[in-house]
Amino acid sequence: MVSTPRILALAAAGSVLLAVSACAPESAPAPQPTASAACDKESLVTRTPGKLTIATDEPAYQPWFVDDKPDNGEGFESAVAYAVAEKLGFARADVVWTRVKFETAVAPGPKEFDFDINQFSITDERKRAVDFSAPYYLVRQSVIALKSSPIAGKKSLADLRNAKLGAQVGTTSYQAITDLVKPTVEPQVYNSNDDAKKALQNGQIDGLVVDLPTAFYITSAEIDDAVIVGQFPQVGSPEAFGLLLDKDSPLTGCVSGAIGQLSGDGVLKQLEQQWLAQVAGAPELT
Repeated sequence: MVSTPRILALAAAGSVLLAVSACAPESAPAPQPTASAACDKESLVTRTPGKLTIATDEPAYQPWFVDDKPDNGEGFESAVAYAVAEKLGFARADVVWTRVKFETAVAPGPKEFDFDINQFSITDERKRAVDFSAPYYLVRQSVIALKSSPIAGKKSLADLRNAKLGAQVGTTSYQAITDLVKPTVEPQVYNSNDDAKKALQNGQIDGLVVDLPTAFYITSAEIDDAVIVGQFPQVGSPEAFGLLLDKDSPLTGCVSGAIGQLSGDGVLKQLEQQWLAQVAGAPELT
């Protein structure tokens, strides 16, 4: 779901999260972090000596970036990119941004960047052509509703228990309903999110559960009177985003190590709360 148009929409240094989506291709282990001694700025081989070239798509949308300006440090992915750069020893002035289309970045062949950050889901198929870092974001599930829905504005999972919820069949979204909400009303199951969205618009369900990046997309670009009610605690085996690098890049281990340090320091969690919860209007349902 999260490799739809870019309208939008962790372990410590010694370990790497393995994560896949219940409805996405399987993901193999991310590269092991490289020893920090080999990852100081002077030892890193980058496209431009002394500089770190980071790519993303154009346009770059909120809440991942702000005002289509990746270099301003605002938005979740811009902030993560600068945090990784800092861990690798690059000052903000040493970071160079470039624009690369999503499809171009995941295609085989040499890259014109050191790493790309653009909501890339880690999959085995893509890893045949490119490298991925350890995950910097595990996709959360969320519920969206029409502004007129009885669950709009609700704050807790208990508030959803008597609601009629729907999700695509066989997904982590459906698992979130059954495992976390435990509704008194049988959840509705749909063959596709398109069918589920129609049911939401027609008032056949009170709320639709989808992954958070998809919720950003639906509420910002597809259904004008839909809102994100909130996001769920983590459930199942979520889809994971990783930084994309050239195949067999010498930077992959060091970038994974930086991600691990940012996770262990609590920085990734803090940035997620700052940009993907508060700014995006997706509070956590407790």
